[in-house]
Amino acid sequence: MDIQRFAALLGADFFTGVPDSQLKALCDFLMDRYGVDPAHHIIAANEGNAAALAAGYHLATGKTPVVYLQNSGLGNVINPLASLLSDKVYDIPCLFIIGWRGEPGIHDEPQHIFQGEATLPLLDTLKVPYFIIDSSVSEAQLLARLEEFRGRQAALVVRKGGLEYDKKPAYANPFPMSREEAIGRILTAAGDDFVISTTGKASREVFELREGRGEGHDHDFLTVGSMGHSSSIALGIALQKQSRRVWCLDGDGAALMHLGAMAVIGATRPQNLIHAVLNNQAHESVGGLPTAAGTVDMPAVARACGYPEALSVDGPEGLEDALERVKHSRRLTFLEVKCALGARRDLGRPTASPLENKAALMAALEE
Repeated sequence: MDIQRFAALLGADFFTGVPDSQLKALCDFLMDRYGVDPAHHIIAANEGNAAALAAGYHLATGKTPVVYLQNSGLGNVINPLASLLSDKVYDIPCLFIIGWRGEPGIHDEPQHIFQGEATLPLLDTLKVPYFIIDSSVSEAQLLARLEEFRGRQAALVVRKGGLEYDKKPAYANPFPMSREEAIGRILTAAGDDFVISTTGKASREVFELREGRGEGHDHDFLTVGSMGHSSSIALGIALQKQSRRVWCLDGDGAALMHLGAMAVIGATRPQNLIHAVLNNQAHESVGGLPTAAGTVDMPAVARACGYPEALSVDGPEGLEDALERVKHSRRLTFLEVKCALGARRDLGRPTASPLENKAALMAALEE
């Protein structure tokens, strides 16, 4: 369905959510129409944050908001959906638009398979009625279901290709160093240390760089799912293997999604953990829409959370100086690396399965 007709049928004037590649047509349309105008469109830190923003909008206006998300974000929505929006609590209407990754029978990446199977049963359990959007849905069918959904929580579950938009907004930032170059320099500095990389293109680049260098993968953990949790995984390893240095290669969107993890890291202060945030100010793996990181002083946040060392660099020379400093330090360090937006066109995906990745890492950690 054409996204402009789709939006007109919705009749909504407030959208919030976390970008998703399956919903790229919707996300690009919203950026074209509103940009990030907080009166009409907010890119949230996480999906639960979006649901709560939507509740505030309804309380202030009496209107029904729209929350968009990938189905992997349903876990973040469950608490506000069940304990805030529910008709057994405050009875706040909200229309969720959910990108259906991992739909049964459709090939997808490993991290989406179980979530794809669980999506519709989970909505059933939450008593959220839904309607599936694909290329065959007519305007009359959508209008009829929207009328049924009026005044309650409901969901439109979007299959691949269900929404179309022919414009492609250009996203960019002023930083000169690519993320892959930054990761390459960090891997060199890390040597035989352990590396925990965040979901999305960063982990794909770690894998490809190791392959290109003829290096093994047993010291890397590629967090292919669970966005926002790589720093907590790294913390868990660092606390149990205090004689080994652990590097977390995080993303700005991921770090913001569960920012509270930084407070826990700062409170525990593992001396063997380096938390590097590759900040391109964008949700690049799902289209390039901006994050709030462009307005956040990330090193100041880290210091406020208790990190004793916090640095920020925006180019190769600054990164090399910072890495030399970090290599000779034995205290918890936060390193923001400001990167350009973009990845090479031929960027591949890991050829090892998540289970193989886990087994190799655990064997290396036992040595």
